[in-house]
Amino acid sequence: MAPIRVLTALDHARTQYYHFKAIIIAGMGLFTDSYDLFCITPVMKIIGRVYYPSSAGDGGPGVMPPAVVSAIVSIALLGAVVGNLLFGVLGDRVGRGRVYGACLLLLVCSSLASGFSICRTRGCVLSSLCLFRFLLGVGVGGDYPLSATIMSEFANKRTRGAFIAAVFSMQGFGILASSGVTMVVAAAFDRFTGHPAALDTPEAADIAWRIILMAGAVPAGLTFYWRMAMPETARFTALVQHDVLKATNDIGRVLTDLDLNGIDEDEDAAAIPRTPASFRYAPPSSQYGLFSLAFLRQHGRNLFGCASAWFLLDIPYYSSTLFQSQIYRPWFPPASHQNVFREAYDVARFQAIIAVASTIPGYFAAVLLIDRVGRRRLQMAGFFLMAAFLFALAGPYDHYWRGNGKNAWYIVLYGLTFFSANLGPNTTTFILPAELFPARFRSTCHGISAAAGKVGALVGSVGFLWASQERDKGEVQAGYERGIGMMNSLVILGAISLLGLAVTYFFTPETMGRSLEENESSERGDQDLQDGDGGMMMMRGQELNLTPKSPASLVSSHVSTSPIHPHRFSV
Repeated sequence: MAPIRVLTALDHARTQYYHFKAIIIAGMGLFTDSYDLFCITPVMKIIGRVYYPSSAGDGGPGVMPPAVVSAIVSIALLGAVVGNLLFGVLGDRVGRGRVYGACLLLLVCSSLASGFSICRTRGCVLSSLCLFRFLLGVGVGGDYPLSATIMSEFANKRTRGAFIAAVFSMQGFGILASSGVTMVVAAAFDRFTGHPAALDTPEAADIAWRIILMAGAVPAGLTFYWRMAMPETARFTALVQHDVLKATNDIGRVLTDLDLNGIDEDEDAAAIPRTPASFRYAPPSSQYGLFSLAFLRQHGRNLFGCASAWFLLDIPYYSSTLFQSQIYRPWFPPASHQNVFREAYDVARFQAIIAVASTIPGYFAAVLLIDRVGRRRLQMAGFFLMAAFLFALAGPYDHYWRGNGKNAWYIVLYGLTFFSANLGPNTTTFILPAELFPARFRSTCHGISAAAGKVGALVGSVGFLWASQERDKGEVQAGYERGIGMMNSLVILGAISLLGLAVTYFFTPETMGRSLEENESSERGDQDLQDGDGGMMMMRGQELNLTPKSPASLVSSHVSTSPIHPHRFSV
């Protein structure tokens, strides 16, 4: 007996125009996410000068206190955790398509509101900025499980990894766009204000940072219509709503070359020699829940592997700012010798260089290799290389790298750390949760995994920022407390990368070249096959008789213009 014909057709479909359109629509959310998260670095330089002016005779520019910087960074990441969990659950309960537009709308509105922070006094501006950054984080977090799940359920199994990786790679272009917009705005205001002196901060600077933040709403707003027009994924409609007829017609309107009649029983049998348990229909009363022992036995191992690997990755990935300043300072004039616009311009230019030299190439390499090498091996290789480069930075740090940031090898090692992360675990941790879990838990489990990652990002970007301060009180940066030192921090980050390698080796299965239904049943298929053909052995073909069809599906069966003929389809 064969699996649902429309899902088999999706797995074997050739790459079509709509696949690339879906990459752009889904990827624009990730583009906006990275824009909003990375533009905050130069923005905080501007805000520091505007709202924390230096005291008379200090001789330096205004600087935002480290505690305030940590609060602004933390609030967005905490919002992302909430968004991961909230929209992940909604994606499985309400439907991926129904909440996809709402998530993008939240991104657009919160980006605009961040720039319109409602007053001009320090406390009021920072409080309102934190509120809107939290809401922005919720939208950013919600986009992760929805984009990954939608792309995985639209793609064929042959190129699914490359498609999801391409969606995720839009983050690199978001970083580049945030740098470009910041540089353009800073240069324009610098010229408009007559190139002010180094310590002179004109009132126009209070407008510049707002424009930079609000610009993040533009790309997301441009794709809002197409995101709202996306149909619900066939797998959610067929496997969660149990309406195979509507799923067939919906997917037929966007993938016009999908021909169910071209897949016969022999091809189904060849594609899937044995029918795993996930292809069988279970009545609602027998379906287990997320917080059940059945879920824990069948999918707990995979969920632990996905969540822990993402958590361990984001600690070293987001802590990269620890030694970023060591590279930045030797190449650009000190802040006391630049005006507010030039400082923001140089910070954005440095981010653009790193994105072009290491971040974007790492994403491209992942797209090319993910369906050739496999997710598991690529993730292990990425963790291993991250550990090697972090140890190379840590070992001679106190005796050589400190104060020698202009050394070419130091810059190369820093760039290779980013490249390795994006080639491996930064991409694969986004892909794997969208492939391993049943359709009715897929978005939720991806959200849980992503939330674990954002907790790791909080540890890396805030916790290690304070922990990496030197043990000698005289060398601690202003506003910080003594820590364990940079060298010890880098050693710990390298060890965390090795732990990520171990977690991947023991807990991460390979999903390359397998259908989503095969992946979700990989751990329980053998046990279920031993149960015989009784009980839960009712096949998906019976869903058509057991589950009432929606009015929309009955209407669509008469108006579909796709080569899929609903009145002739079978399971």
